[in-house]
Amino acid sequence: MKRRAFLLGSAAVLSGCTIESRGPGDGRPPGAGQEGCVPLAVKIDNVGPARPHTGLDAADVIHVEQVESGLSRLLAVYASGELPPAVGPVRSARETDLDLLGQYGHPLLAFSGAQGKLQPLIDAAQLEARPPGKAPGAYYRAPDRSAPHNLYLRPARLTPRPAACDLASFGLRFGPRPPNGKATPRHTVRYPSARFTFTWAERGEHWQVAMDGRATALRPATVIVQYTRIRGSRFRDRWGNVSPFTETVGEGRALLLRNGNAYEGQWRRAGADRATEYHTTDGRRLYCAKGQIWVVYARA
Repeated sequence: MKRRAFLLGSAAVLSGCTIESRGPGDGRPPGAGQEGCVPLAVKIDNVGPARPHTGLDAADVIHVEQVESGLSRLLAVYASGELPPAVGPVRSARETDLDLLGQYGHPLLAFSGAQGKLQPLIDAAQLEARPPGKAPGAYYRAPDRSAPHNLYLRPARLTPRPAACDLASFGLRFGPRPPNGKATPRHTVRYPSARFTFTWAERGEHWQVAMDGRATALRPATVIVQYTRIRGSRFRDRWGNVSPFTETVGEGRALLLRNGNAYEGQWRRAGADRATEYHTTDGRRLYCAKGQIWVVYARA
């Protein structure tokens, strides 16, 4: 039976993290041993008319992926802390999301819908899909936005009995920053039709995020740029554009941004039912700083 609960309420304060493929001394998949704990993942629109976003500041992890026409979308994961009253705008799922979310055990996925040929893969994935058709009372249309950029989620309406998650079961590990970082006050990641600039704010100990040159209110403490293969999938959008597929299983180069520094590293993920390991080039574990984490998938 699929679990329907996800975290609502406070959890232990995060002091830094690394994502590893298994917990200490066991080979259990992410989320094992946590009865009733299901992280909430929400697929977020990220074109100009969709901004400013709502509820993203409360997410624990924000994944950034390339979609059709070189644009980007976000996948916000809520696994600790209080959920916001609303999140959005919500948009449609992609094939990339299915592999990516395997590292969160058996999550709940909120999205606006998906094209018909992708739906069987969503149905078979290790997640619980909750588009508007399955949870109409959890969504609403904002009157001050035009469709399709006006669909929002009320997270509390997806489950009546939320349960707290132990982030360690998803491979999140905490610790200090590594030595020998390169001072990096600003770093930009570019997609064909989108760009993200992270500028270090020393006083607030966070990165200020600009999207397509416009500042946002989002303040992650850590950014991981994960270089990987982004290839065409077998799916297309309604206008015939090929949907990109971002490979999140495998290995490659990673760049950790924290405390105003950049650290070269590597990422490795053994399978779709495992989380991602991040290490320095000489094999030491990479850790994140306290606060929100962004994982930005960039073309290798």
